[in-house]
Amino acid sequence: MNDLLFYSVSSLGGIGLASAGMLFVASKKFYLYQNPQIDQVRDVLPGANCGACSFAGCQSFAEEVVKRQDLSELNCPVGGADTAEGMAEILGVEVSIQQRSVALLKCNGHRLVAPPKVEYQGVSNCQVSHALFAGSSGCAFGCLGDGDCVTACDFSALAMDQIKGLPVVDYEKCTACGACVKACPRNLYELRPIGEQGELLFVACSNKERGNFAKKNCAVACIGCSKCVKSAAQQEVAVVDFLSYITPAADLEGIGVALSDGCPTGAIFALGIDGVKERDEKRKIIK
Repeated sequence: MNDLLFYSVSSLGGIGLASAGMLFVASKKFYLYQNPQIDQVRDVLPGANCGACSFAGCQSFAEEVVKRQDLSELNCPVGGADTAEGMAEILGVEVSIQQRSVALLKCNGHRLVAPPKVEYQGVSNCQVSHALFAGSSGCAFGCLGDGDCVTACDFSALAMDQIKGLPVVDYEKCTACGACVKACPRNLYELRPIGEQGELLFVACSNKERGNFAKKNCAVACIGCSKCVKSAAQQEVAVVDFLSYITPAADLEGIGVALSDGCPTGAIFALGIDGVKERDEKRKIIK
């Protein structure tokens, strides 16, 4: 009995030692070196895995950062300046802090200025609604109000205004991850850098119909009158397909007041710019 126990334990011990030896040899033979900086960079990242950096996740982004050893073309919108500085310190390189960006909703056609003409009864989903009809107000370019963008936002930076029926962006929480841009079937969101004092200047409309048709469905639609182009002189403002567009390069303080106050329909938002007349439909930026 004792001999049987001895041989059994010895056999199992031998098998264990042999297996351990083979695993040791395999680990050495097939070892893949990983730069320790990858884990360090990953720990600095927020870990949202949102894909705003255009990579699959934070791990993939960290690997690319260490591979390039350069941050000039790599950016984590969610992490912002603190994350960029942390990565630069790990790599031992200098980094120029990019201007913070936020998501803009290029539509202000809420229920009070674009009253519903039809009642939709069906799935509350923007993708479905967009495929079925123009929208309750009749504007085929405006927000459908079903909140796909709100659902897509992982940072609680979007919320539906239950009275107006439009999503509202919390600029303090917005990380410019781009989830809302991808979620909106009508391409109503744009990621844009804000000014040093939190200024934003943009056209809150996406309607490309002629002015008289656009105004039939929405009182605050851009009518393509080109008054903003004349007010801006040589600044970066243009009207294409009856729709005005102000580029991010425009002088926010220099032309913001003239453009916003001069717009006959109030389609131009100048947020955080001193001297702009407040309109009831405008939403103030949160600094």
